[in-house]
Amino acid sequence: MAKARTQFVCQNCGTVHSRWAGKCDGCGEWNTIIEEDPMGGIGGGPTRAPKKGRPVALTTLSGEIEDAPRIETGISELDRVTGGGFVRGSALLVGGDPGIGKSTVLMQAAAALARRKHRVIYVSGEEAVAQVRLRAQRLGAADSDVLLAAETNVEDILATLSEGKRPDLVIIDSIQTLWSDTVDSAPGTVTQVRTGVQAMIRFAKQTGTAVVLVGHVTKEGQIAGPRVVEHMVDAVLYFEGDRGHHYRILRTVKNRFGATDEIGVFEMSDKGLREVANPSELFLGERNEKSPGAAVFAGMEGTRPLLVEVQALVAPTSLGTPRRAVVGWDSARLSMILAVLEAHCGVRLGQHDVYLNVAGGYRISEPAADLAVASALVSSLAGLALPADCVYFGEVSLSGAVRPVAHTAQRLKEAEKLGFSQAVLPSASTDLPRSGSGRLSEMESLPDLVARIAGSRRALQQVDEAD
Repeated sequence: MAKARTQFVCQNCGTVHSRWAGKCDGCGEWNTIIEEDPMGGIGGGPTRAPKKGRPVALTTLSGEIEDAPRIETGISELDRVTGGGFVRGSALLVGGDPGIGKSTVLMQAAAALARRKHRVIYVSGEEAVAQVRLRAQRLGAADSDVLLAAETNVEDILATLSEGKRPDLVIIDSIQTLWSDTVDSAPGTVTQVRTGVQAMIRFAKQTGTAVVLVGHVTKEGQIAGPRVVEHMVDAVLYFEGDRGHHYRILRTVKNRFGATDEIGVFEMSDKGLREVANPSELFLGERNEKSPGAAVFAGMEGTRPLLVEVQALVAPTSLGTPRRAVVGWDSARLSMILAVLEAHCGVRLGQHDVYLNVAGGYRISEPAADLAVASALVSSLAGLALPADCVYFGEVSLSGAVRPVAHTAQRLKEAEKLGFSQAVLPSASTDLPRSGSGRLSEMESLPDLVARIAGSRRALQQVDEAD
């Protein structure tokens, strides 16, 4: 009798090892390797002779194109992130930190769809039925016709979903609790997660039901389980936010039926999540307009313009190596801006500690924030507050030149709508608005910006001396 083969799989990254080891060679984590049966689950060997395949019909690239049918929830921020609503027959993965609000927003979406006469089924693998009902009562969703089940077995869930009328939306909370009889491993392991996700995706494609899967995240902020899960689903959303702040951001990182890098902003309250129609007012609500080291950045998130405040503090250091602390921005990008300021602008920061923060816990990912960061740094070093009605955006190159960025007109329109009458932007911007009441200051290089701030300081000193 042939000896049964075994393999050892890392439960963090899915790397397969030939023997057990304390440390995974793929991700470097300790004590995450577990012995599994390679004959079970996805990727397992065939248990019987494979049958002969059948030919499939081939077609051409030209032909009629049908828009993917969508199910609108009526929650505008959620519909914006998904590209116009949930697509029938698609699988969507939602990840986020524990307690950030994943189950809350999905319960509110389920109730909104149920009120629109859609058949919605909510399957909870982490909470009992009574616990889910308590949350529904707190959110004001208990009066909706959402069907509820507390089950973790994949075969039982599929059998329940196949009975009666086809559901329009199925929510699985969460995929780490699912387990299948066909796999000989514990729930939450790589093989079980992969098997459960593939079974739910197959059900979605065969029946046309939109399936939403909730996924846990690791301490690094990535969705737990094998990375192949994110490739299998049609869309991946991350629910972000700081527990010290009352708002949450739902961000799209993958969407086969819509734009990526789109965000939806929600505000947490005792009645659940409330959508924020104008996030710029939320991020700028507590500004100190007379404080040095603060610059307003006109950014873009997908198709949405967004204004946030960049705060910098430059202080003399008593240490041999100055401290560089960054919250909400790329630390490597800050080092580059500091080097350009010192090399091309004569701004000496080698004997100063530098602290940079994006107000409200928001995180900036686009390089267009370079000009705002440089302005905040120079302002803090000079001890001079920047104009309160001015926004900044532009990319800084290593040569000190200020390069243009996209969506200039949208950034300026959002700034004008919120009462900002000035803007500092790259001189080579092409899509400037034809009409507008704002005053634009176009910069060709970073030394021009430093000279502008230094010139305003000298003018202020002359006024003080005259008084």
